[in-house]
Amino acid sequence: MCKVDTIHEGSAPVSKEVSRTIPPWPGPVTNNFHKGLSIDGSPQRGYSCVSTATKDSWERLFDEGYRADVSVNTDDGGIIYAHANILGMASPAMKGLLKQSSRFHRQRSISILGVPHDAVRVFIRFLYSSCYEKKEMEEFVVHLLVLSHVYMVPQLKQECEKKLEHGLLTTENVVDIFQLALLCDAPRLSLICHRMILKNFKTVCTTTGWKVMKKSHPALEKELVESMIEEDNRQKERIKKVNERKIYLLLYEAMEALVHIYKDGCQTIGPSDKDFEENQAPCKYVACKGLELLVRHFAGCKLRVPGGCIHCKRMWQLLELHSRLCANSHTCRVPLCRNFKERIKKQSKKDEIRWKMLVKKILRTKRIAGAPFISSAKGTFAW
Repeated sequence: MCKVDTIHEGSAPVSKEVSRTIPPWPGPVTNNFHKGLSIDGSPQRGYSCVSTATKDSWERLFDEGYRADVSVNTDDGGIIYAHANILGMASPAMKGLLKQSSRFHRQRSISILGVPHDAVRVFIRFLYSSCYEKKEMEEFVVHLLVLSHVYMVPQLKQECEKKLEHGLLTTENVVDIFQLALLCDAPRLSLICHRMILKNFKTVCTTTGWKVMKKSHPALEKELVESMIEEDNRQKERIKKVNERKIYLLLYEAMEALVHIYKDGCQTIGPSDKDFEENQAPCKYVACKGLELLVRHFAGCKLRVPGGCIHCKRMWQLLELHSRLCANSHTCRVPLCRNFKERIKKQSKKDEIRWKMLVKKILRTKRIAGAPFISSAKGTFAW
């Protein structure tokens, strides 16, 4: 007969052989049922093994009020029966209210007033199953946002903010939601409302919400008006910079076209040693056509002196700009390139600074590191 030693735990003997055969306690469940999905379908960390049947059980527990020990009083004498343990675990604020209520009354009760009875019911239901109906959310989203903030239910608060951000926010209610977001400490929602107000300022100013805010919160209305003025100034500044960049880009293209005309020739104008073909391909430089007319005018104008003719003055400025961008004026074919290089040395500091800023902005617009206008060939130009 085999001898079996025993290990006594309290009064119950447990054999060593038997203890070796007992499987260990199971660890945490790692079933991948509904893995990584939350109630609204958004991804989350960890695992979820909650089935639809389980959620239905929580819903039924709330609907039937089985062994409910808390009554929630609402407007118009409405009562919603619930369970203190569930409310306390879902909402820290409700846990505190229930503790205070238990000190004075055997039957615990709390009051949620100032919001519709149905909105309170949707709120309590969410505490049980973290679920809601789409129509109910659309109807009571504002009330649910307030309740979730007051009773510290961050999951519901995030859902309300998300629904407002993706469709429930309109020009009619944006002012009210903006004020509510400030009171409920919802910075993202308040920022979205603020942007919407500035974007649709003229329309929002005609709404009832704006008129009520103007009477009840004139300081907030003043801040929004000042924000609109600042945004308008920023918009004008952005437009101004965009237009300036367009001008700098056109000047850059004009410089390229100028070198192209004097070096390679274009269509019917170019160097004297250039043989023009009858059927030429269209020029790739957009500025060439207008610049060609300007060059022809400059060649034949009798008031070519600076300041004598508007068109010639523009040509003088283009030639000077080219000379400041040109890397090698000794081999450059553009007329007066070397002359302007010498003239630059005699200019005043004010003019020098102005030209340097222009060149810097042109190069920055095109993101050029170095001078692109290098001409190594020599020759005379034919008008």
